[in-house]
Formats: sequence, structure tokens, C-alpha cells
Amino acid sequence: MRVIAGTARSLPLKTPTRQGTRPTTDRIKETLFNILQNEVPGSVFMDLYAGSGGIGIEALSRGAKKTYFAENAPEAISCITQNLLFTKFADRATVLKQDAVAALSSVHEKHVDVIFLDPPYGEGQDRRVLAALGSMPYVDEETLIIAEEELRADFSYAEELGFDIVREKKYKTNKHVFLRKKA
Repeated sequence: MRVIAGTARSLPLKTPTRQGTRPTTDRIKETLFNILQNEVPGSVFMDLYAGSGGIGIEALSRGAKKTYFAENAPEAISCITQNLLFTKFADRATVLKQDAVAALSSVHEKHVDVIFLDPPYGEGQDRRVLAALGSMPYVDEETLIIAEEELRADFSYAEELGFDIVREKKYKTNKHVFLRKKA
């Protein structure tokens, strides 16, 4: 796994070896950031269920002002920390060593521009996070939320939580669902 583009382009990243971590492939990451190219520069970005931190580090490399990483697995936290030091982005990052939902209350920003979440597939974690995000003061109609899930995942519940699905990008085995809070 590596940084695809930006100031840390081509730098390799460490990844956790534990079961349950599935880093987003370089190809999918590149597609995602092509979609996000106008959203990332100057943004406040959140990488929930961060794993190695690859998505948040890609955002920093492409000009995000600040990135929050939420992760509670010790080996993954170690990888994120090492990767931030190696890419020299530690000064623009905050690593929240806790469950993603609990971490949301630790963010004290007026506005967060982009929130990426990649929870374990099929466990309903995305619903828990969206329910919590609905009440966070830094999430508004301008905040773009991207959830990575398995292809068959159903996001029909998003509307009852106050979110609109604005886009869906499908890959071979998974998809990205793009959401915004209803006005």
C-alpha cells in the first residue's frame, strides 16, 4: 500500500497484520480521490475505522488542512502513528484512540468537510456512526460523508436518519455511498 498522489506520492505505508483489517486497495483509493478532488484541498477530513490511516494520509498528501483518525485497535494505531511520522504529516493529524462513535465527540471543529468511514462489513456500524453524526454540530449540509461497505449493503435507512444519498460508486466486491445531511 502506498500514497497515490500529492506531496507524499509513492511513499509506502505500513499496514496492520491482524485479521479484520482490509486496507482500501490503491486502485479504489485512486478512484475515490478522483471523485473527491475538489473536496479535499484545504479541508478538515475524518478517517473513521482508520486501519493503517491510508485514506486520511492520502487526504493530507492531497492538501487537506487537518485529518482526524479514529481507531481502537492497538496495532492499527501503531501503524497510523508510524505512517504519519514517515510521511511527515503528524503535525496536521489527530489520532483518536477509541471507537469511531465515541471519537466523534472528541472533535471540536466548527465544520468538518469530509468524513470517510470504513467499518467492518455487515455489522451495522455505518448505521451507528450516521445516527451519531446527525447530532454533531460540525456536520451540516455541506459535509460529505462516504461509507465503504459490501455491495449488497442497504442504506435505505439513511433518509430516516436525516441524510440523502447523493452518489453511489460500485466496485467488484464493495461500494462507496456518498451522503449529505438534509437541509
